[in-house]
Amino acid sequence: MFRSLYVKYIVTFVVIITISLTLLVAIVGSMVGNYSVQAKFDTVGTAAGSVANFLEEKLERDDDMRDFEYFVRHNSGDLASLLEVVRNTGGEDISVLIANRRGEIILASVSEKDNVYAKGNISPTVMNEVNNGLELSRLDSLEGVFDTPHIINAVPIYMRNSYVCGMVFVCSAESSLNEFMEVLIKTVVLCSLWVMLAALIAIYFISDRISAPLKEMRQAAKSFAAGDFEVRVPVVGKDEVAELAIAFNNMASSLASLDEMRNNFMSSVSHDMRTPMTTISGFIDCILDGAIPPEKREHYLRVIRDEVQRLSRLVSTLLDISRIQAGDRKFVMKPFDICEMARQIIISFEQKIEAKRLDVEFDADGDNILVNGDHDAIYQILYNICDNAVKFSREGGLFRLSIKNKDKKIAVSVYNEGEGIPYADQPYIFERFYKSDKSRGKDKTGVGLGMFISKTIINAHNEDISLRSEPGEFCEFTFTLPIAKK
Repeated sequence: MFRSLYVKYIVTFVVIITISLTLLVAIVGSMVGNYSVQAKFDTVGTAAGSVANFLEEKLERDDDMRDFEYFVRHNSGDLASLLEVVRNTGGEDISVLIANRRGEIILASVSEKDNVYAKGNISPTVMNEVNNGLELSRLDSLEGVFDTPHIINAVPIYMRNSYVCGMVFVCSAESSLNEFMEVLIKTVVLCSLWVMLAALIAIYFISDRISAPLKEMRQAAKSFAAGDFEVRVPVVGKDEVAELAIAFNNMASSLASLDEMRNNFMSSVSHDMRTPMTTISGFIDCILDGAIPPEKREHYLRVIRDEVQRLSRLVSTLLDISRIQAGDRKFVMKPFDICEMARQIIISFEQKIEAKRLDVEFDADGDNILVNGDHDAIYQILYNICDNAVKFSREGGLFRLSIKNKDKKIAVSVYNEGEGIPYADQPYIFERFYKSDKSRGKDKTGVGLGMFISKTIINAHNEDISLRSEPGEFCEFTFTLPIAKK
């Protein structure tokens, strides 16, 4: 999976870079080509204008001039030098032609690239266009002179009476532009290839940096599947990938903690089921074998009954948590008196309270306070919290149950003085299978599901349950319920 993801990254970036560089080459080539054509046309136009102006000035001063063709041939040496200077100034690819009105070339200075030079006439069509003042920009070829396309600019030569006596043609071979464009494109392509190579190297390391943690997470997930929850993913940097690695490690820690709690839960359940079953089986065998005298059978039958009830409570708890997890437990919301429920629960713990000589306080804002909720579920929560409070209270300590109106809700709190809950255990007290008394020193019957069930029920009522405890001093659980409408 990661290999294909890595390849997808590389291929995507290569395609993007290739398309981008292709568009860059096309745009730059087009812009530079248009600019080069225009610049070359301006160059040959300036050269043609210079030659025409020079000839017109010479014609103006020559009193012995018979006709234009005679004048050109009579001054061919000086004009040839002039054309050579103009051609060298404009560029080695420039050719300068002087033609008469009939289009016959009477003087020329041709570049080496136009070595295929044929003396002949310039087509009448071209001559008429220039005579009529039309601007030549580019022709496929100058018929009768050049066989290849040229950039051409032509300027008429006027005599004293504004009579057109000839024309100056300045031409530049298109092949020179093609050579320039080839060099330009090669340069751009070469630079683009270097840029693509650098980009590919950068993409390689960036993609590897992104995919490497994912590969490590994949290996860690496989280890988790095999039951090894000690594997962690290295955290490098502070970016999103590092945040993902941190979240993954936190998840791994939670899984390890949950797995440990599950193992403890299974151990507790196995112990809690095996112990009463062993006791029940042993006493029944003794009764059947006659090892227990008849006068003591009632006592041992009561022990068997207590153990059966203990198993029943355990099975009921397991079934309850299964129903909650499956979402099958439905809660019936209706008004009931929370104060009356609290008094009944305190009375039910009378013997245990007297055995520990606890100082009991019942603090309520009224004799009767109606709340809205599932009566049986809330009774289960309050009974479980009170049972734990009495169980873990110290001899002669304070046991207080308070019911207060806070923030338009009813807050029910159960407080006891005793060992409290260690700070390290407090964040996990509402987790599944968690037991703060791992040694089973005082809590020999719990399996670590009571507080999880309590929190699940309270959350189903859209309310909160919280813990406040100081180790070695006290512990207080508080949950809220909505006030019932009268």
